[in-house]
Parts: sequence; structure tokens; C-alpha cells
Amino acid sequence: MSGRAPSYSHLVALMDEHGIFEHALFDVPRRGDGYCVDDVARALIVLVREPDQTPELAALAETCLGFLEDAVEVDGRAHNRMAAGGGWTDDPALGDWWGRALWALGVTAVRAPTETARTRALVAFHRAASARSPHGRAMAFATLGAADVLAAHPDDLAACSLLLDGVATIEIPRDDPWGWPEPRLRYANAVLPEALLAAGMAMVSPRIVSRGLGMLRFLVGVETAGGRLSVTGAGGRGPGQTAAQFDQQPIEVAALADACARAFDITDESSWRHAVAASWAWFMGDNDATTPMFDEESGAGFDGLEKDGRNENRGAESTLAALSTYQQARRLGVLETVRSR
Repeated sequence: MSGRAPSYSHLVALMDEHGIFEHALFDVPRRGDGYCVDDVARALIVLVREPDQTPELAALAETCLGFLEDAVEVDGRAHNRMAAGGGWTDDPALGDWWGRALWALGVTAVRAPTETARTRALVAFHRAASARSPHGRAMAFATLGAADVLAAHPDDLAACSLLLDGVATIEIPRDDPWGWPEPRLRYANAVLPEALLAAGMAMVSPRIVSRGLGMLRFLVGVETAGGRLSVTGAGGRGPGQTAAQFDQQPIEVAALADACARAFDITDESSWRHAVAASWAWFMGDNDATTPMFDEESGAGFDGLEKDGRNENRGAESTLAALSTYQQARRLGVLETVRSR
């Protein structure tokens, strides 16, 4: 593997002038299922943090930014689902998609290549940041966006307030071997410690950073077996469940890679860099089914790791999880340490 940009051909194939289609049948978009903010937000993050920008990627990012701007209502709530061809099919609310929209808008407000796009993203971020979600994952995603905004605008009161409220939603783990704030691991688990790491750095709080690192060490330990990642399956994982689980979702691996990359940036400890390498290795086939979960030629990610192989569908979430993990592995220089099976 080299340090080149990944292939974005499958991502391009999943998109049209409205957004990114949520599902695929094998590698063909299921256009009738339409689009969702969850995936558009993920796509925007991947697109704007790609260092090798092209006019095509910039145009896709513009489509995603416009989608999120339109999704966020004046009271801060956000639509999630749009029908093929346009038109929202749901009422605005404050689910995970609201948090992911804030995350993507925060990243774009800092990293977009033009001042116009950065300004538009910040305006939409402020609109969404006026609301609060009752859901912990949503608040954690939103906290990541707030931390990005504060990195560029340290006096941004809306971002500061959102970040403080986000940290407050993440409970301190009990003082027992299950070092996690929830009774079971669920999905995108690493976003919780990553939110603490991002917030702790923004707040200059070593205590919050230490808490995030502790939670992340626990998670990496639970989701590592035999020297490779063995991540929580779609059914979740509780204390005492140590056997390999299946229906492993790429989103879990991508969240872990993001969090460990941030931990490495903060601490410069090699263990976090190794965890990012293990995340990319999972996509390359060093996983519980010894099955590659990424197609290097097209840049497509497969939808789930099963006991006897993989789900052959290549939808938006899995493709973006793979591309996101590739970006982190390339940034930390560990692509070359991983070999496809």
C-alpha cells in the first residue's frame, strides 16, 4: 500500500445531484431507498478532510453541504430522510443524524477549501447547535463538531455551550472491571471517548482527556483478540461476552480508528498508532473471518463481516467507514504496515 489517496469511484457512483444513496445491491445504488443525513454527513467529513482535493471531490462536498443546510430547520432540529429525486419524507428531530450533521458542519467550517463554504457551514452549525438531543450518541457526535469549531474560533459561545453539554451526557464509568459508562457496548462506541478527548483538549482539561483515554484503552482491550480487532457485533456486547461476534459493522472500526488517531495526536504514544493500523488491517482481512472488507480498485466497503465471509452489498455507511479509516491510516503512515490477505 502507498500513501496515495484512495479510490473514490464507488463513492462517486453512489451520489447524484441530491446526495449519496444510502443502500446498494452489491455495487449498484438502490436509488429507491433515497438518502439520509447520517450518510451525507459522513460523506462530507471524508470529502473535506481528503488532502488530495480534486474538482470532482469539491463538487461532491458542495452537494453534501447543501443537503445538510437544507436539512436543519430554524429551531435546530434536522430532517434525516429524503426521497430519491428530492423532498424530505420525515419530520425534523434530534436523533443521531442531528449530531452527525453538527459534526460534519463543524469539520467543514474549519477544513473546507473556500471561505464561502466555511462560512456557510458555520451558519448551519450555529442553527443546529441551538438545539439539544436527549440521545447520548447524538450529543457525542455533536461534541466533535463543536470541538472543531472551537479549534478555529475559540470564542464561539454556541460551540462552547454545546461542547460542555455534550461532555455532561457521558457518564463516568463505575469503579469495576467494566470500565464503560453503559451496561453494554452498542454501536460506534469509540465516539464516546473521542468526544471526551476532543472536549478535554478544547477545555484544556487533563482530567477529561485522561478519562477519555481510559475509556478508549478499555474499548480497544475488549475489542482486540489474538492480536487483531474483534469488534462488537450488531447485537452489542456486555460483560463476560468474550467470544468473537459477527455482523461486525465497519462503522465500529471507523469510529475506533478516528478515536485512536486523536489519542495518538494528543499523546504521541505508539500504541494508539498501532490501533489505527489494526483498524485498517481489519478492512484488509485481518479479522475474525479472514475476509477483506474493502475493494481497493473501487474504494467500496462491504456492509458487514459475517462468520463465513461478508455481506456483499456496498452501501454508503460501509464505504465511508472504509475510506475514513484509510485516511487515518495514511495520515499516521501505517498503510505500508498492513498487507491484504
